[in-house]
Amino acid sequence: MSGKQDIYHSILIVSSSEKFNSRIKKSLAGFITIDVRKSAALARRCILERYYDIIVINAPLKDESGIELAFDTAEKCNASILFVSPAEVYDSVLENVTDRGILAITKDMPENRLDTAIRYLASIQDRIRKLEQKNISLEEKMKEIKIIGKAKGLLIEKKGMTEEEAHRYIGKMAMDNGVSRKHIAEDIIDEY
Repeated sequence: MSGKQDIYHSILIVSSSEKFNSRIKKSLAGFITIDVRKSAALARRCILERYYDIIVINAPLKDESGIELAFDTAEKCNASILFVSPAEVYDSVLENVTDRGILAITKDMPENRLDTAIRYLASIQDRIRKLEQKNISLEEKMKEIKIIGKAKGLLIEKKGMTEEEAHRYIGKMAMDNGVSRKHIAEDIIDEY
């Protein structure tokens, strides 16, 4: 990934080939965490212990073909998965993994393609993070709306205000006190 902007993602390489491990590590400058495991069992344990953005599986593994690990991982976590397949079974692998969101390439691909595939998966992870942040923001906004709605209901019930008056009251109190509408709403809920 030389010459590219540093990419700060965690990556797990699952491969029993030292040659492949050395080759891929050269491509991964800029990643925060690069862990290497030589078997599916060790990889599964690792995946349970921490989150990885990208998981590269170089098939076959010592204890299985690697396809089972790819399927399990795709089902259980949001990591992007790159499956590196022997050329002779690539078409079959590609047919099986594509619908599960797993990117497959062959072992005999040019080195720059491996680099491109990793960058592609990193960009997917960036998009996932942005969507997760947007989702969290929307959830917080919905929670705030609920709290304000509850406070308005209490003002209507306890003080005989109309909804419009309750809305203006919460807004004015927030502005006068230099705090959020949610904070004023929480105070109203606590009071009543």
